[in-house]
Amino acid sequence: MRVDIVTKEFPPEIYGGAGVHVAELSRVLAKHVELQVRAFGAPRDADFHGATVTSYSTPEDLASANAAVQTLGVDLRIVPDVAGADLVHSHTWYANMAGHLASLLHGIPHVLSAHSLEPLRPWKAEQLGGGYALSSWVEKTAYEAAAAIIAVSEGMRQDILRSYPDVDPAKVRVVHNGIDVELWQPDAGEEHIRALGIDPAKPSVVFVGRNTRQKGVPYLLRAAAKLPDDVQLVLCLGAADTPELAAETAALIEDLQSKREGVILIERMLPRKELIQVLSHATAFACPSIYEPLGIVNLEAMACGAAVVASATGGIPEVVNHGETGLLVELDQVTDGTGTPLDPEKFVADFAAALTEVVSDPERAKAMGAAGRARAEAHFSWESITQTTLEVYRSVLDKP
Repeated sequence: MRVDIVTKEFPPEIYGGAGVHVAELSRVLAKHVELQVRAFGAPRDADFHGATVTSYSTPEDLASANAAVQTLGVDLRIVPDVAGADLVHSHTWYANMAGHLASLLHGIPHVLSAHSLEPLRPWKAEQLGGGYALSSWVEKTAYEAAAAIIAVSEGMRQDILRSYPDVDPAKVRVVHNGIDVELWQPDAGEEHIRALGIDPAKPSVVFVGRNTRQKGVPYLLRAAAKLPDDVQLVLCLGAADTPELAAETAALIEDLQSKREGVILIERMLPRKELIQVLSHATAFACPSIYEPLGIVNLEAMACGAAVVASATGGIPEVVNHGETGLLVELDQVTDGTGTPLDPEKFVADFAAALTEVVSDPERAKAMGAAGRARAEAHFSWESITQTTLEVYRSVLDKP
């Protein structure tokens, strides 16, 4: 069986959970099928653990076009090359149209993995302008026509069926994200965290992620102001999606730093070995997301032995066991797609209380971290996830 995966993100150009998912799935999937990966971006190594990788850049004549139009230009470059595949598997709306058109052109099934949904990210209109309407149309078209849809959580499956009521529920399958527990292991060393300015003798709350509306960073920054004075806040924070969000978070960080010590801002993507050490020494890992289909970053923290404090939204409750591997913070949200808390101040106060509960009891935090590591090992291995993905492939290939 030849499978062509289409993706915007692929090593070394990874900036989110979808890219991690595609890389890990490809690494294992290449053992079982003839795998071709077709990725956006600059040229990269043609071989990835047995998968053949081809890169596609934005057409030069679209260099000044809206970002959504540039995406479609890359998709069109990919479509002819899918000829000869038995199945095409796309990841995120960026790649969905390539999968959809390749399915029509070559007469093969299109399977897509849902890592997020455009209707539940209306703030993207700030980034894309009219391109958000285009990305939303692409996603809707692809979802309704796909042979199968893989949701990364049951929460995501329900979001898909609410957002796209014309999608047949029978074709939406849940296959969780995973974690390579051999790569992500606790590291008791201190050289990297000390170099980053983190004191291993003091409790710490760690956040890792992009600065997007969905990650809820402003809520965390407001909650951090309520933490005990000796608790460090470590922010491994990616670039903000918009100038407005950048200004908002910068002001909150500056205010926080003026009132308390131990606010450590790391504005670069840490190499894995450094990040693992940061997570391994975290008393609590914070995930204040208002939209999170599953949250690979929570799995990474759990695999490194960190207790997780997270909002109870999306697929997060399928990963974090409340009271066992961490604490879940209830989040009542508006239903307009933004995910905004109905009572932001209550959410901030509740999140601060949960973080305080964990960091104030280091032994309990350590026990939660150990339970999280065990859960990651038992339920989220990439080998089992790959086998379930292959079952989805076979189910659509067996159909007439």
